[in-house]
Amino acid sequence: MPDKRERHILITGFGGQGIVMAGDILGKAATLYDHKHATMTQNYGPEARGGACTSQVIISGEEILFPCVEEPEILVCMSQEAYTKNVKSLRPEGTLIWDTDLVHTRKTDMHYKTFHIPSTRFAEQLGTKMMANIVMLGFLSAVEPLVHSEALKKAIMDSVPGSTKDNNLHAFNKGREYGTSIIKGLVKAEQAKHQD
Repeated sequence: MPDKRERHILITGFGGQGIVMAGDILGKAATLYDHKHATMTQNYGPEARGGACTSQVIISGEEILFPCVEEPEILVCMSQEAYTKNVKSLRPEGTLIWDTDLVHTRKTDMHYKTFHIPSTRFAEQLGTKMMANIVMLGFLSAVEPLVHSEALKKAIMDSVPGSTKDNNLHAFNKGREYGTSIIKGLVKAEQAKHQD
């Protein structure tokens, strides 16, 4: 029997990281290629590039009546400000995901299910940190399978310029492989950086 419950995801960071694009790709993957319903709303701070930015995505097997994410079940943080501002909204027993190099978490937040990846560093190793959002989507697809990975790949191919398709596919696969390795216990994630 298909999973019909609503999944509430909040992707956060700053303008220029492709936060809105990541939410758009996730929603597109759900609706166009995974036969689900999805909504995506976005929010920018007053200064677009470098300012706070969020993408709210809801994925469901049934029609979605209210498009806003107020208490995310999954929170993805790609900047310190995004983490600090949004972590309190995460549901108890929710999933907290962050970029290891950009976010310092607090030990008190470790009662959530937690995953972290150096997505910006991986993207830089692949040629450009602009693909950190795609690395993060690959990682998300492994640790929280909201939609099929093939649906996400198709949505990425639809959303990025033709000349960057191969690189973006590599970025997605890099994030997914890292997440899969963590789930299977083949690699131990880099030690999280904690604040006192």
